[in-house]
Amino acid sequence: MDGAVVNPPPPTAEETSMDVDLATPAAAAEDSVRDVEISTGEAEGWEDDAPAAAVVPADEALSPPHGGDVKVEVQAALESLQLEPAVNNKDEDMDDKDENKKRHLNAVFIGHVDAGKSTTGGQILYLSGQVDERTIQKYEREAKDKSRESWYMAYIMDTNEEEREKGKTVEVGRAHFETENTRFTILDAPGHKSYVPNMISGASQADVGVLVISARKGEFETGYEKGGQTREHVQLAKTLGVSKLIVVVNKMDDPTVLWSKERYDEIESKMVPFLKSSGYNPKKDVQFLPISGLLGANIADRLDSKICGWWKGPCLFEVLDAVEVPLRDPKGPFRMPIIDKFKDMGTVVMGKIESGSIHEGDSLLVMPNKANVKVLALFCDENKVRRAGPGENLRVRLSGIEEEDILAGFVLSSVAKPISTVYEFNAQLQILELLDNAIFTAGYKAILHIHAVVEECEIVELLHEIDKKSGKPLKKKPLFVKNNAIVLCRIQVNNMMCVETFKDFPQLGRFTLRSEGKTVAVGRVHALPPSGNTSF
Repeated sequence: MDGAVVNPPPPTAEETSMDVDLATPAAAAEDSVRDVEISTGEAEGWEDDAPAAAVVPADEALSPPHGGDVKVEVQAALESLQLEPAVNNKDEDMDDKDENKKRHLNAVFIGHVDAGKSTTGGQILYLSGQVDERTIQKYEREAKDKSRESWYMAYIMDTNEEEREKGKTVEVGRAHFETENTRFTILDAPGHKSYVPNMISGASQADVGVLVISARKGEFETGYEKGGQTREHVQLAKTLGVSKLIVVVNKMDDPTVLWSKERYDEIESKMVPFLKSSGYNPKKDVQFLPISGLLGANIADRLDSKICGWWKGPCLFEVLDAVEVPLRDPKGPFRMPIIDKFKDMGTVVMGKIESGSIHEGDSLLVMPNKANVKVLALFCDENKVRRAGPGENLRVRLSGIEEEDILAGFVLSSVAKPISTVYEFNAQLQILELLDNAIFTAGYKAILHIHAVVEECEIVELLHEIDKKSGKPLKKKPLFVKNNAIVLCRIQVNNMMCVETFKDFPQLGRFTLRSEGKTVAVGRVHALPPSGNTSF
């Protein structure tokens, strides 16, 4: 067949799949079929070197019959393959996919122990199709074997044996579900007072809070009274930046309640003044609604009038979908507090982006140890992605640092504008409730919780007391202050840590002080040492 033009052979599946983008194999496969117009069996996409594999070089082509033009034939083959659009559009398609996806919010479930947080969370996952019927039946049998029939929905969120045995959440459970307009990450915070530090960890990552209250006679009162976790959780949520609160009055199906409007109104009337005193605006920031976590009533669908004739409002999914949260800055300096780390084909860190955006291949800093790292891969809700913006919960695979050199509370930060690292800072504190016989003065020690950091700290100086109504300074350098006072003071820690002022980065400038298992004060970072210094 001397003189014949050889048409370019179709690439093999092996050639076409060498550099496939693992994050979106399906999308890449569609691109290769649509743009390249060639069937390649298992082929999933084209990379920059694809033309070389697909087209016979001109100097190797045989002469055409009847004196045909080789150049024209090769050009025609190139045009028919349409390789160029496939190469150029790949990243654009990926970026469009990233841009068009649903907004993402973190919802933390808080409230007194046994209010039904895990059961409600489990029911949400079941009703949104995240858990199948067979799994539910398995959990139902498991709960029955332990004579805990009503706990089976909680088993979806409470995954370890200790939590299932005691019926108490210990760690912050994490799961994902979607409504019509929003992707949610559920953070199931423990309600027991022994695990409040874990609850703080969960709430510090949240955008919206779901406060679960039990309507059962006696249970609401126990949680709400002095010493109950309902009060402490609300105060902590506000301090940690949870600006919107959905108050779900659970267990409305209980025999002591039976969807009683009187009981629901009683709970709402007691909660509203307290929420107001904690800093929430009940009209703008808070929404009440009745539910049954165990039965799944008023969660995904509105209440049947036969069950509850007086409630004409929305269901939980509708309320969550309509929640408005403050806009974040995707172009700000990058900040991602690290909440956990592990090894998986390299060093992987977990956290929520508080500011800025991250791309595969970025060079960043791990602070405070100033380690230069490169972003190898990003994972969001188990999926590999090329980039992510503020508010996303991520797993980031890094090179340039070992897993043992990272601690919870370290921050992944931009190189151009790294996060501040300090041993001390000035803070505005509101004293909530000091322990018996305790005096808040210079030398007072407590445990400081700020974003993912937990550090022992000491009050080294009281700078001045602040008037509650006017916000103006009162007495300069007081010797001590009492409960409910607001004070500007200097706080010192033993280990260098990453913080920002509340004015610049609210998410990284809020904190709580705890002592002997109680929250004694909440505060904001007011000022940091001069640039380049770690102390004043």
